[in-house]
Amino acid sequence: MAINVNTVYTTVLTILNKEQRGYLTPFEFNNVANQVQLQIFEKFFEDYNQYIRMPKTDVEFASRMDHIREEFQVFEKTGPSVTIPAGGAQTDNVYNQPSDLHRFGSASWNKGVNSPPIEILSNRDYNQIKLSPLTQPTNNFPVAKYQQDKLTVFPDSSPYASSDVTFNYIRKPSLVRWGYYVGGLGQFIYDPTVYGEGLLNNDASILPSISTNLSATAPSVVSTVVEPGVTTGVTIVKANAAATGLKLNLAITLGSGITTLSINIPGTGYSIGDTITFAGATFDPNGGGAGIPGANAVCTLAAGNFNGSSTYGSTDFEISDSMQTEAILEILKYAGVVIRDPQIIQAASQELAQDEVNSKR
Repeated sequence: MAINVNTVYTTVLTILNKEQRGYLTPFEFNNVANQVQLQIFEKFFEDYNQYIRMPKTDVEFASRMDHIREEFQVFEKTGPSVTIPAGGAQTDNVYNQPSDLHRFGSASWNKGVNSPPIEILSNRDYNQIKLSPLTQPTNNFPVAKYQQDKLTVFPDSSPYASSDVTFNYIRKPSLVRWGYYVGGLGQFIYDPTVYGEGLLNNDASILPSISTNLSATAPSVVSTVVEPGVTTGVTIVKANAAATGLKLNLAITLGSGITTLSINIPGTGYSIGDTITFAGATFDPNGGGAGIPGANAVCTLAAGNFNGSSTYGSTDFEISDSMQTEAILEILKYAGVVIRDPQIIQAASQELAQDEVNSKR
């Protein structure tokens, strides 16, 4: 289970306040939290290397090997090579590694029987094996040179496809993000919705995105939740026909037009430039006087309405919650929380060093 980003941030702020060490803004916290997560993540592999060389136990919950595998298995992936440019066709035997690859594990050759593993060779070793007909690579015994994030696979057999090679690899953790919006008093209010660059900001007002408004001289007040395409008089023109699920909070005030327009449910698939139209004939039937319908209200979604160009949307730590204490302490170190008593520092350093030695036995 991942570590909740809000739990870590609020804990860090509480300790900073107790120690009178100032304040950590969301921007500063996000940067430090990402550094700490990556630091802990990279340490998994160093620990794994140590544990491989130690005496092992198969006792349940006590196996260091099983525990460290638990920590990084969530980052392990398998996937095909990628073509460059994206969406193009594979034209030769040089296969690009997946774009999110962080640590290369192994690769398999799907043209061979049962997808045999590809043996990675240096350029010198490859030049040696190709000299003899007996050691020439085949589809069932493939080899490759790994250079510049690419696998050059032999035998060189066409036709080619990006799916010829399957990579097994470790990706990096997703970037930590404590998302927020600013309250009426200027305070930062946590947004628990999951971050997505192309997602609309949950619960955010899009009233500033209205280019034209209703005159609203009709003797009526509307306060409701609408879903474009379902509510009469509301239409949306969208670049992605599959976009769906958007619901809005709407209030129309007599004499002022639309006074509240915010996102109730953000839905998915919407884009900058999509328009939402509220028909004057439905919402403001007498806006023009003498029974003439009012003008339509048009809202055009702008970049600031989406997570990618705002502070909305959050992403939790991807390292497991067993690392929560370490993550908090490391963030506090970066924030400058230190103990000034030399005796306490010395005792703590000795204890940490002994713990490190014991964990590597």
